[in-house]
Amino acid sequence: MKRQWLFLGGWAAMAVIPASVWAQGQAVAPEGPGQGRSFAQWDKIQISVTAKLAPNLYILQGSPNLDTNHPDAAGGRIAVLFGPDGILMVDSQDEELHEKVLKTIRTFSSAPIRILVNSHIHSDHTGGDPFFAMQGALIFSREELRDEMLHPHRRGNGTQAPAPDPAGVPVVTYPLGTPGAPAVTIHLDGEVVDFIPVPASHTGGDTVIRFQHANAIYIGDFYRNFGYPFADQANGGSIRGMITAIDMIAKTAGADTTLITGHGTLVKKADLLPYRAMVVDILEKTKKLADQGKSLDDKGSDGWTYRQRFFLSNAYSWCSNVRPEVARMLVTTDPHSLPIFRIDNVLSNMHEFDQAFGCKAGQHMVRTNACRVW
Repeated sequence: MKRQWLFLGGWAAMAVIPASVWAQGQAVAPEGPGQGRSFAQWDKIQISVTAKLAPNLYILQGSPNLDTNHPDAAGGRIAVLFGPDGILMVDSQDEELHEKVLKTIRTFSSAPIRILVNSHIHSDHTGGDPFFAMQGALIFSREELRDEMLHPHRRGNGTQAPAPDPAGVPVVTYPLGTPGAPAVTIHLDGEVVDFIPVPASHTGGDTVIRFQHANAIYIGDFYRNFGYPFADQANGGSIRGMITAIDMIAKTAGADTTLITGHGTLVKKADLLPYRAMVVDILEKTKKLADQGKSLDDKGSDGWTYRQRFFLSNAYSWCSNVRPEVARMLVTTDPHSLPIFRIDNVLSNMHEFDQAFGCKAGQHMVRTNACRVW
């Protein structure tokens, strides 16, 4: 119970802690091209067909246990619609895997790649865009995604991110419009494909993609059936928007509709309900505390302040079990110690940590020359 409460306390703190601190304390968006991308064994990763949702709608994923960011399957999921009219792809994987993606596609279709739509901006979903554009794909996305791509945020160390490859920038864009209503409808290979914009949730430029005849919807990353959700605030994401997105899917999907997640397992509409309840419960608890005039420095019944719980919940999230094969992979590929022995922050560099725990100059967790990279 104590562990659960610490998690909840950390989430409550998340709702009121500035986005800059949240980015320091939790997972950040996948790195872009050239940003020290040694988190995966790219040469060993294979791309496989992991599901066939219709005779001409296949799901592709990377190998498990070779990507420290996504141990379940390297990179993000890809949906491929194929037939005599050509190929439509949803997302394009990491940049290092584009040739392997194409090789796998060619095992079941020789049709030209005509359309690529991006569910959101993260590089594990858009990294292959330039390559597939050169194969002839016309790239579709939200207006917000294209703008984010053309005006990337600064890296964690404060340096400017490199300009995108012009070949990979979407050439057909669409606005948010009426939530739940298709912004674009594609008639291809006997299928009707709807690009449905989602109000800011995982990022500010999310799209879900509905395959009407296959009764499947690619919902991307605003839902996760492992860990906690990630609202990329730097790219316009919103925790409250995730609730809106779930409600929109609940209206759009039927009970038997297959929901294609960006990571984790394929799910049904009913699987979204516990996730939604968790997010709503946390936000309600946060509002109640705020209405009571509580601050981040007030102590709860366990003696910890809400500010401290933010860091403690992060520590607990890293103290998790991993399969032996994953542990062996991490030992050989990751310069850091195993997650159970660390938390993913350089806490001694963070003034916010000093404030939370009252660290003073001269103590072990306070550096004389702190590195300010955020």
